[in-house]
Amino acid sequence: MTKPVKSTTTTAFYLQAVISFAISLAGLAAGILYLPVTTWVRSFLALGLMYVVTSTFTLAKCVRDRQEEATVVSRVDQARLDKLLAEHDPFRTD
Repeated sequence: MTKPVKSTTTTAFYLQAVISFAISLAGLAAGILYLPVTTWVRSFLALGLMYVVTSTFTLAKCVRDRQEEATVVSRVDQARLDKLLAEHDPFRTD
């Protein structure tokens, strides 16, 4: 049986994602900081920003875990199929 191709993330893609996240976070934080509103409104928006960032990390982890779980289940099913095919003898008569 053929093994599925394992996709790997290149260093350039990883670096681009980190830089993009850092720029967007810094830009939004600067926007909140220089907004012409009271401190309470600015604090509320900063707290909302922190909540969105942590929720994004949690969602990304859950998606990754679900994908890895599906890969493991697929590999177990493939191993069972390989075992059945290896044990099958078409010339055996019972």
